[in-house]
Amino acid sequence: MKRRTFIRNTALGSGLFTIVPRHVLGKGWLAPSDQLTKAIIGVGGMGTGHIQYEGRLVAICDVDSGHLAKAKEIAGSNVKTFHDFRELLALPEVDVVHIATPPHWHGLISIAAARAGKDVWCEKPMTRTIGEGQAVIRAIQEHGRMFRLNTWFRFDSTFYGMGVPVKPIKKLVANRVFGWPLKVTLNAATGFNWKFYWQGLTDLTPEPVPAELDYDFWLGPAPFKPYHHHRVHGSFRGYWDYDGGGLGDMGQHYLDPVQYLLEKDQESPVSIEVDAPQQHYDAVGTWRRITYTYADGCQIVLDGANDDTRAPFLEGPAGKLYPELRTDRIEVDKLLAYLPDPEPVITTFSESVLTRQKFALNEVNGHRSCTLVNLGKIAVRLGRNLNFDSASQRFVDDPGANEMIDQPMRGAWKMEL
Repeated sequence: MKRRTFIRNTALGSGLFTIVPRHVLGKGWLAPSDQLTKAIIGVGGMGTGHIQYEGRLVAICDVDSGHLAKAKEIAGSNVKTFHDFRELLALPEVDVVHIATPPHWHGLISIAAARAGKDVWCEKPMTRTIGEGQAVIRAIQEHGRMFRLNTWFRFDSTFYGMGVPVKPIKKLVANRVFGWPLKVTLNAATGFNWKFYWQGLTDLTPEPVPAELDYDFWLGPAPFKPYHHHRVHGSFRGYWDYDGGGLGDMGQHYLDPVQYLLEKDQESPVSIEVDAPQQHYDAVGTWRRITYTYADGCQIVLDGANDDTRAPFLEGPAGKLYPELRTDRIEVDKLLAYLPDPEPVITTFSESVLTRQKFALNEVNGHRSCTLVNLGKIAVRLGRNLNFDSASQRFVDDPGANEMIDQPMRGAWKMEL
């Protein structure tokens, strides 16, 4: 007998109850008129854009009262508002927490949400450091939660510069049409120059903190720096304390599909070579080239300076693939028709939450593609090539680089919360 039928018959037969709360029935059951509930933490930009997306919004949170008021106008008067995310996480009616804060908060709030029994939808980059990513994996798995990272190009939408989604490229790669190992180059032809020059300012003069912003809470675990409007909201990505420039902002969008194509969801590169000018201690600067090499010889080249405009997107010993699939399309289409599709994955988070099956981009493979971003950031900041142990996720014979895996947090903020 189906659970729904059993409950209906029991209610009618005994007269003991007529309403059964969802938490009694379990996460896998929804009434026909019901839907998952969600809360959004951080509604200054991306969070506001997801107010109407997948799930019934019941609460929002932001440390900027101006952002909170604007978001509530969109969300409606029935939505609860909070200044402190910990109070929001205490709500029993919240199923999913969408984390749309700056990246220096992603790890802490993801862990707190998991411990509060919430499933997590997190914006990219997944975490600001490698150590935070490892801690998020532990928390999500220890508490049996579902996790979604909000970059979708490995399973949906047209991949930058290629003119097609990732799926047909995956079919070609998985069937070794180009041979192995492979080299992937991301440059202006694949759109990689978008936001590439996003940098911080090195001459900030302290300014008064706006009345609507709790700047100390906004900083949270980050080191204290005097307030300047360029540090927060739309331009925070230009500072190492909160993100990593264009690489931090857009890097996981570009790199996660490449990781998927190269079958590297369970490993990281063993060497990172960098060509970059000396960086400012606070403000993110630009760089020219980052090359990641895996143990089997596969490579990812980030050609920030766009030096090699003729480079193929993907090349191997048996062939090359250029942006916009610039090759004999008729022959490619014929080949794709005969090749098997990739294994199916869950690409709707509500399905993952209801079935308790991992989302296509979850805490494990999401951490690995975020590690690509963080490895590049560390190499650029230090201005030197690095060797990395993929299994232990530590740098080889490099104490300075290893110090950047787990960076200290300010005040009472700890990964354990």
